[in-house]
Amino acid sequence: MNIPLSYIQNTVSIALAEDVGAGDVTGELIPEDEVSMATIITRDNATICGIDWVEEVFAQLDNEIHIEWEVTDGDQVEAGQTLCSLSGNSRALLTGERTALNFLQTLSATATVARQYANEVDGTECKVLDTRKTIPGLRVAQKYAVSCGGCHNHRIGLFDAVLIKENHIEAAGSIAKAVEEARFNSPDLTVEVEVENFDELQQALDANVDRIMLDNFTTDQIVEAMTKSNKQVELEASGGITLDNIRQYAETGVDFISIGALTKDIKSIDLSMRFGLI
Repeated sequence: MNIPLSYIQNTVSIALAEDVGAGDVTGELIPEDEVSMATIITRDNATICGIDWVEEVFAQLDNEIHIEWEVTDGDQVEAGQTLCSLSGNSRALLTGERTALNFLQTLSATATVARQYANEVDGTECKVLDTRKTIPGLRVAQKYAVSCGGCHNHRIGLFDAVLIKENHIEAAGSIAKAVEEARFNSPDLTVEVEVENFDELQQALDANVDRIMLDNFTTDQIVEAMTKSNKQVELEASGGITLDNIRQYAETGVDFISIGALTKDIKSIDLSMRFGLI
């Protein structure tokens, strides 16, 4: 997944404006021309993601700050490992410290969870997908982190695929009517329907959709759904699937499993920036 530089610049600009505001009044205690070196280390095992955001934080504060990385996005690291070394103006390093670490710890957290799920389905044909349950303003960043962790992206937003759920069906009148309208309005987009039982599954199959999401189906029900669909359509499992049981779901042969926890239930990686004068 390629991230536009303009997106990274914009997210960093917003984050710095939020943190720095009219100026770093504590940073002004440091002599203006003082130069320091620093290292970023991890206190947790993790899958790293967010290097471009760290680079952009310091580029926007002082483009003469030099960063030398010992890792790349997607690398798995162990607690105590040094991720990078920085050198440059002390004020700029201190001002950017928290914003840079916030991006790196959050995106690495997402990548780390994604790696755990990807490892659980290794050896199967099933692809683990993310959802739209993301941090507002950081969706693209988190979806990039998901890919760094070895999982895959569902739709980016409401604009790039049609996903017809219970409320859409209720408002449209039926699955058939909702799909018909979707095909008319968005003929070039994938049309997916979420179903909660076998009757709805058959309606979705009759409507000739591109993909069907099996909501809260058991593994036995998924196997039955695959028999009924006879490979006519891609099948995606969702709901009630965790690290503890995802392998069982993947081994049913289902094409996709979508997991909101990849981006929603994350715990920031514990990182630290250590300073020293040059």
